[in-house]
Formats: sequence, structure tokens, C-alpha cells
Amino acid sequence: MRPVAVEAMLPFFSGRFANPSGSHRFARDARRAVDEARDQVADVLGVAPGEVVFTGCGTEADNTAILGAGGVAVCSAAEHHAVLHPVLEHGGTVVGVDATGQVDLDRLSAALTAETAIVSVMAVNNEVGTISDLAAVAKLVRRLAPRALLHTDAVQAVSWLDVRTIAPLVDLMSFSAHKFGGPKGVGVLTISDGVSVDPLIIGGGQERERRSGTHNVAGIVALAAALVEADDQRAGENERLAALRDRLVDGVSGAVDGVVETVPRDRKVAGSAHLCVEGIESESLLYLLDEAEICASAASACASGAMEPSHVLAAMGVDRALAMGALRLTLGHTTTIDDIDRAVDVVSTSISRLRRVSVR
Repeated sequence: MRPVAVEAMLPFFSGRFANPSGSHRFARDARRAVDEARDQVADVLGVAPGEVVFTGCGTEADNTAILGAGGVAVCSAAEHHAVLHPVLEHGGTVVGVDATGQVDLDRLSAALTAETAIVSVMAVNNEVGTISDLAAVAKLVRRLAPRALLHTDAVQAVSWLDVRTIAPLVDLMSFSAHKFGGPKGVGVLTISDGVSVDPLIIGGGQERERRSGTHNVAGIVALAAALVEADDQRAGENERLAALRDRLVDGVSGAVDGVVETVPRDRKVAGSAHLCVEGIESESLLYLLDEAEICASAASACASGAMEPSHVLAAMGVDRALAMGALRLTLGHTTTIDDIDRAVDVVSTSISRLRRVSVR
């Protein structure tokens, strides 16, 4: 978490602990904190305060958008499981992607019908970092399925893209605080004015009947603080982290052969260093990296421990043998040049070690 987020949330665990749905003065104080956070979030995301719905996480936001729209849903094959699973389990359509993870617009065109209720295409891929061309997707959807809602899972976007440029293109956007330095367990779904989706959680009627449940005031306040700082620092951090990412990838590629950068750098965000390594399996490499205190994964963090190659790499057409050596390294606001140089050394040494063992 960003220190500013920790500092913002601490008072709401003790002195300012009230439920914002109450009517007494302590509740009103909590309500003001939620309202102020809503205004801050709306400003950074490029929406009106009334379009901001606080949720428990990005998965809940995605599920609310997909299931709340009703009818047939369409999504790309490279979506996070928080979108992919509800689409598949409710008879929706999954559309193929190209070799970089971009949704195939010809296949999307063929999938759109008068029955399409919602289309979901992520802003930034959580595994390989691909930036989607949402302007092209929006143009296609508005022309071929004008009654359909357009949703984007923007959970991975905030640290890298100005979401204000995305908001006018879509009807719904999902976010999760822990992806930009806030706490886990709190997220946002933006719902454009005039758009109606059925609530996933009903009960007390909070969030204007769109998401019932007592507000996580501490989490909401911390989310807003982290979001504002991430927005303020984005330009400088993109430049800094792109240079560090390049140092990491070039360092590993220069030290060992058979390292493939999964997506070209001009097609993905600065913090993504996704590689596929020939001649090894991710499971063994991740074990060695963990022993050396290098935190990495092979696919989505939600799928850690899975023995099968990532569904994203499969959708992109990556050869299965190569995909079995996938390595997902991610940079963020705490990453330093010393971290990068140590990672280059450990990753390169570990790959060489595994190859020597396999030759025996």
C-alpha cells in the first residue's frame, strides 16, 4: 500500500468508526468522508460522483456489470476470469484475440447480434500488459449493437493510463484499489448516467440501491487517496518504470538464450515484463525465484499453482511448450533499480540452473 493510503484509512479504525448510513453526528462524519472520497474518485476517473459505486473488489464490480446487464454477454478470450467465467456460465460468447492479446474486431463483429446485452473488453490485460484499442471496440459496438452496454475491466489501467480518456467510450468500468496502492477488499464500478444494471447484492439499499452493504469507510477513503496519488505521479512513473522494465527484460535476454518477450513494448503498459522461456517449466522457475525472495507468477495471481498454461497465452496462440515456461514479472511504484539488477541476476541464474538439470 502507498503510505498516503495507510495514513488516510487509520482514523477510521478507531475515532471515526461510525456507520455512514446512520443519522447521528458520528455517522454523518463518516458519510462526509465517503462523499469526499467519491468526489475524488470521480474526478480521477472522469465521471460524475453519482456514477461511482463502491464495491468489495474488482471481481464484484465485473460480476455486477456482466450479470446485472441481463441477456447475452460477449467478451474477449483474454479477459480475467472475473469476466470470463460469468460470461461462459450464463451462455455468453467469447471472442478470439490476436497474437498480442487484442480482441479480433472481425470476430467481434460476427459475435454481435440484436440479442447482445453487454460487451466486455479489458483496458489492460492483467497477465501480459496489452493495452486494448477501446476506441475501435466502442465504434464497432455502437454501430452493430447500439442497444448493448460496453464494459471494460480497467483494474490494471489506473497506474498506466489516464482513465478520463476511456470513460467517454464505455458505459461501465471496474477498478480494484490494491492495483494502484490501496488496500485489498475495496473496488469501484462506474455506471454511466442513464444506464441501469440489476444489483448483485441487495439488502440495505446503499449506493443508491446499486450495491447494498455497510460501507467499508476506511477502505474507501484509502482507495481515493491512493488513486489521487497514482494519478498525480502517472507520467513520471510511466517513464521511470518503462526504463526499468526494459533494463529487466534486456538484462535477462542478454544473459540467457531462448527468452521471448510475449508482447511488444509499444503495445503494453510500462509495468509489464511478461516473458516465455524456452526449455523450462514455470513451476520449477517460480520455486527457485521464491527461494531467492523474487516474487513472480506464471499467469494471473488468482491462478497461482495452476499446472496448465495460461488461458490468455492459449488464446494468443502461444505454443504450448513455450507457454509452459511463462514468467510474469510486474513493476510498480516501489520498484527500484537495485530490485531490477538483483532480479536480472537471480532470474538468469535460475534459468541456467534449470537447463543444466534438464540436460542431465
